[in-house]
Amino acid sequence: MKKLITILFVTALSFQAIAEEKGFEKIFDGKTLKGWDGNPKFWSVKDGAITGQTTKDNPTKGNTFIIWKGGTTKNFILELEYKITGGNSGIQYRSFKKGGENDGWRIGGYQADFEAGDRYSGICYGEAFRGILSDRGFHTTLSLNDKGKLQKKAEKFGDSKEIGKAIKKGEWNKYRIVAERFHFVHYINGVKTTVLVDNDEKARRPDGLLALQLHQGPAMTVQFRNIRIKNLK
Repeated sequence: MKKLITILFVTALSFQAIAEEKGFEKIFDGKTLKGWDGNPKFWSVKDGAITGQTTKDNPTKGNTFIIWKGGTTKNFILELEYKITGGNSGIQYRSFKKGGENDGWRIGGYQADFEAGDRYSGICYGEAFRGILSDRGFHTTLSLNDKGKLQKKAEKFGDSKEIGKAIKKGEWNKYRIVAERFHFVHYINGVKTTVLVDNDEKARRPDGLLALQLHQGPAMTVQFRNIRIKNLK
């Protein structure tokens, strides 16, 4: 009887895992940059990961991005693993190409931020798009007041330093982004880091590009692997 119960339990877990995986699409093949567009001076595939790298002799003038060419992000769940050495990076979603004269790989919009340091990993940042939108450990609601100016209502749900303990420096970490209508939630290694509700009808974005960031400044390396997305209704 115990053996039968064990078999049934394992089978149930297997079906649950299959159900959870259903609907996800891999968007990086682990070997090439097929389906992605970034400046080849900085982006390549190394050790099965999309790799962005700057050096003292090969810096980027301004933040540069590698853009997913498979479509736009709207309502979705995105999961990936990242590793960073030095500097700052992020995952752009519902984003846009910046105008003006530039190299064609400049992006603005919602960003799931992370860094080699201790302060910003997990926040929702607006790249060229209203700055910090929701800090780590906060549930933030954005809206416009009677004069049309942006206002933030931030309610604390966790301690930033405690949340930061879940992040493994210099190692692989798992990022999960859930975007449903104008409600966004970030997780790193299974720990919720921030929540944003964007009621700013003037600026908020219903859809847009997915891209990965390589930050200007000191030499750095960032890597991404096991990238997959599930579109929601």
